[in-house]
Amino acid sequence: MGQILNFLLSAGVVILAVAVLASSAIKVVQEYERGVIFRLGRLVGAKGPGLFFIIPIIDRMVKVDLRVVTLDIPAQEAITKDNVTVRVNAVAYFRVVDPQEAIVKVEDFRRATFQIAQTSLRSVLGQSELDDLLARRDEINSRLQHIIDEQTEPWGIKVSIVEVKDVELPDTMKRAMARQAEAEREKRAKIIHAEGEFVASQQLTAAAEVIAREPAAIQLRYLQTLTEIAVEKNSTILFPVPIEFARAFQLSLSKPEKPSDQKPT
Repeated sequence: MGQILNFLLSAGVVILAVAVLASSAIKVVQEYERGVIFRLGRLVGAKGPGLFFIIPIIDRMVKVDLRVVTLDIPAQEAITKDNVTVRVNAVAYFRVVDPQEAIVKVEDFRRATFQIAQTSLRSVLGQSELDDLLARRDEINSRLQHIIDEQTEPWGIKVSIVEVKDVELPDTMKRAMARQAEAEREKRAKIIHAEGEFVASQQLTAAAEVIAREPAAIQLRYLQTLTEIAVEKNSTILFPVPIEFARAFQLSLSKPEKPSDQKPT
């Protein structure tokens, strides 16, 4: 009876060991992952996705996520090319395109990419002027993306997008920019007003030339003015009489009377 129990116990231990080894030998890798296999310390290659087997104890697998990673770069304080202190934060998007290089060439590719993004952001800010940082942000983003991607390419990392999110300026600089913007708006308003006055003077000059050539035009203008005044509810309307009317009456009164024919007595 004791031998049977010992045999069953030994068989159970063997079955458990085989189950543990089998479970450690079976690996499942998701669609967005790759498994980098090392055999006795040597790189075998990347496998996946799906189900595959490795040799327990001899093989070691490291999973690598191939999805896009969102890297938030905290605010960095730097001095621009025109000696303005600013604080700028950004966000970077990258992914692993070569799992083997990402595991073999660098210890922690996420942390390494984060540090390079920080230093590159400060470097680009120091080479740019404040106006470029505010008005030409697309160029700054493109330069940042090119610099970070060039440095992480040997690690099998592809940096696709880098975006500057927020630019914090000192209060004195904000007030100075507000005064500059106000002065610029006043300048444009004065220019527009002067252009309007110039166009109006040209139109008045053209109207005066037409009236000088056609004296009847002033009569039409008087009639138009009378029509506009009649629309308003005024109690008294003063309408100027053209001087031509008075001259016509004056000429009719100043004509000498014709002598009547006298018959001889």
